Amino acid sequence: MIEKTTCAVVGGGPAGMVLGLLLARAGVHVNVFEKHGDFLRDFRGDTVHPSTLRLLDDLGLWPAFDALPQSRLRKFTIDATPGHPVTMVDFERLRLPHRYVAMVPQWDLLNLLAEAGAAEPTFTLRLDSEVTGLLRDHDRITGVRYRDALGENEIRADLTVGCDGRGSFVRQAAGLSVREFPVSFDAWWFRLPRNADEADFSLFPRIAPGKAMVVIPREGYLQIALLIPKGSDARLRARGLAAFHADVLELLPEAGDTVEAISTLDDVKHLDVKLNRLRRWHTDGLLCIGDAAHAMSPAGGVGINVAVQDGVATARLLADTLRRGAVTGRDLAAVRRRRLPATVLTQALQRQLDARLLGPVVRGDRVSGPPGGLIRLVERAPWLSAIPAYLVGVGVRPERAPEFARRAAPQR
Repeated sequence: MIEKTTCAVVGGGPAGMVLGLLLARAGVHVNVFEKHGDFLRDFRGDTVHPSTLRLLDDLGLWPAFDALPQSRLRKFTIDATPGHPVTMVDFERLRLPHRYVAMVPQWDLLNLLAEAGAAEPTFTLRLDSEVTGLLRDHDRITGVRYRDALGENEIRADLTVGCDGRGSFVRQAAGLSVREFPVSFDAWWFRLPRNADEADFSLFPRIAPGKAMVVIPREGYLQIALLIPKGSDARLRARGLAAFHADVLELLPEAGDTVEAISTLDDVKHLDVKLNRLRRWHTDGLLCIGDAAHAMSPAGGVGINVAVQDGVATARLLADTLRRGAVTGRDLAAVRRRRLPATVLTQALQRQLDARLLGPVVRGDRVSGPPGGLIRLVERAPWLSAIPAYLVGVGVRPERAPEFARRAAPQR
């Protein structure tokens, strides 16, 4: 017997879980397929930005999110001279209810969204359910084939939405064409212990010849991205563990008593950085959003924010037509039309950051931080620090929760 749903969402990441929850609150029957048995996968970007915090407020989820263990970054500073910090990015200047970036493991955010979805009668989360194929009726996608503990299954859907990340199976199976942009670096992700009395860390890259590092403070440990030249993973690993420790200490000397927590290079995960986007985000019966539609570079840490905003916009634009069961190509094209300008501009900014700073650094062309003239300008006019705060924390085209998805926070 073939099952039936209104919307099949492939991928339980930020875009998929937000879309599934919002559509369910609109009364749309949604099945979210996640191939893993839980959300416990580390070494992802875990920055929850002010616009996403406002969304959680709108959805009535703020008290539950606020109770999660988290670090909060309110400003990014850089030392203009030793002992003389200058605030380059200041989220406290934003006119928003939550003026900081929350550092929360992504699995905690996804579990929170899953719990909220479980309260909706039209929401189904299928864990350990890997989508293995697309169902078709001539040229129209009519659902998915998936594998779970019971074997191979099929489910019909009025709309299938690919939210399955930068290596999207859905977009490949649908034959959607991807435009790739050059990227100069990959990333090594790892964690080190964090002492409770350590000062907060800036998210500005630490820079040395041929490498750069971003240190993300979490509760009890540091999540670290060491940027390396594109395609150099195998060569750098071949140097051995001692060379890796030396690389870390060159950029993070305060880790002298913790770096040996990495006792094998198996603890260092390789991220093959991609920057791309689909030329067309949909085909008949299918839409891609989030990284499946446009893989973002980790530069700026905006990937989760953009994916969440995709999910919100998609729910707002498609909820009514999904309830009526009459989604057309024009409806799906409207999602791309809404989200494309923000995607293009965000990726353009990331490409400039790669070309002007990160690329030259990992190639060893130069060793520097932000230009001195820029630092002096922000020092004289501190309000300028609100501009990058807005671009990073809010985004080019922020999305607010539609009225049908809003809930009052539960009373304590």
